[in-house]
Amino acid sequence: MTGRLTIEVGLVRRLVDSQFPDWADQPVRPVERNGWDNSTFRLGEDKKVRLPTAASYVPQVEKEWRFLPALAPHLPLPIPAPLALGRLAEGYPYPWSVQRWIEGEPVMFEQLTDPVGFAADLAQFLLALQRAPAEGPAAGADNFHRGGALSVYDAETRRCLDRLAGEIDAAAAGQVWEAALAAQWQSPPVWVHGDIAVGNLLLRKGRLSAVIDFGSSAVGAPACDLVIAWTFLRGESRAAFKARLSAAGFDEVIWARARGWALWKALLICCGHGSTLPTELSARKVIATVLDEHAGSASAPS
Repeated sequence: MTGRLTIEVGLVRRLVDSQFPDWADQPVRPVERNGWDNSTFRLGEDKKVRLPTAASYVPQVEKEWRFLPALAPHLPLPIPAPLALGRLAEGYPYPWSVQRWIEGEPVMFEQLTDPVGFAADLAQFLLALQRAPAEGPAAGADNFHRGGALSVYDAETRRCLDRLAGEIDAAAAGQVWEAALAAQWQSPPVWVHGDIAVGNLLLRKGRLSAVIDFGSSAVGAPACDLVIAWTFLRGESRAAFKARLSAAGFDEVIWARARGWALWKALLICCGHGSTLPTELSARKVIATVLDEHAGSASAPS
């Protein structure tokens, strides 16, 4: 992406000192694993500073400021708590925020003490999020259509299918995509996180302990939040995640849409358009698993 800013500690120090002098004596340091939409820095021991890296991510600042405090009481796990809003200054062109720091480690499968329990806890978090009052921004361009219409990415997906023909089963993948486009969400819109991925899930003592980064959140259809079933969960943990959500009313329509979201993202990675998965090999494994599950759902008795 062109125009994405590289943000250094010195700039953050100057912004904090000039706008929040009460925190001027607290050290600023980078986090170990930074994000893409925002650059994040520790401020002291109990705060973090988040700064958008491009203009397209600026709406996330006000959204998190407005809606996270209202969502938090409805959720079974901690989420970020906004503390202050910063203004553009010191040559930095966007608003920015200070949030409460949440202790925890980024998720790695090998660190899970109970993968099935992790999957169940994540499913319960998503169900609680969807039951929260749906008073928020509608899915759209500001959150990259997470929770919105998959058809926005139709042309992009078909270009990837054409490019990968001969490397993957493009015909079967096309069927998955067509099924996802046809699977329309008919219920009222609900809150979606928009980026349920390992970098936004925290562990403590091997258990899911917090969910962070609600920049892509919106009110819409929940299928986009289920992609982790294929990108991270496996075996019994994937089965437990799907079973818990299916027991709560997630039918084949939702799972068909979710497979479309997973396929779209994995195809992009295989075509070299960025990655939130570790490798292209992982993306190809996601595609294969999605195709197998679609074939199984199509052959299952109705």
